[in-house]
Amino acid sequence: MPKKIIKKFMPDHHTIKNNKHLQIFGDLLHNGNLWHLNRRSVAKAFAVGLFCAFIPVPFQMVLAAGIAIIVHANLPLSIALVWITNPLTMPAIFYFCYVVGTWILGASEKAFVFEASWQWLVESVSTIGPAFILGCGVLATLFSIIGYFGIHALWRYSVVKEWKKRLTRKVTK
Repeated sequence: MPKKIIKKFMPDHHTIKNNKHLQIFGDLLHNGNLWHLNRRSVAKAFAVGLFCAFIPVPFQMVLAAGIAIIVHANLPLSIALVWITNPLTMPAIFYFCYVVGTWILGASEKAFVFEASWQWLVESVSTIGPAFILGCGVLATLFSIIGYFGIHALWRYSVVKEWKKRLTRKVTK
């Protein structure tokens, strides 16, 4: 069942409640519904976490936490899913976003060499920025929808499977 698998990998809620960056949410973190694992809260958490993972902003975890609180999604899972874009995967994922953006715009890919400087960032916003931002938005939306409906389908499949097991046990007795 997805609930058992998710529960095994989910971070402890005390750790999240005590995170210094999430203290801005105050008493909102004490809402018990943010910590429950059910089909709706987990599906919303996947949508929120996957959406925020593709948004190229600092403090993605805080953004995911804020949205999770608003839509009553599972908070720890929303925050954990943001880490799909981590320092190792971020270059490949964001390059893919740029490629998707250029494909949608019908533009050609521009060659660029990354530099960790403010000057490079300002210059690249006008050259590769539109395609990158569009690609991030499209993939964030696409993967959040896939995550939401995928979790609903997986959860339903596992529940039906468990009911069939119960039925066969009941019949064999």
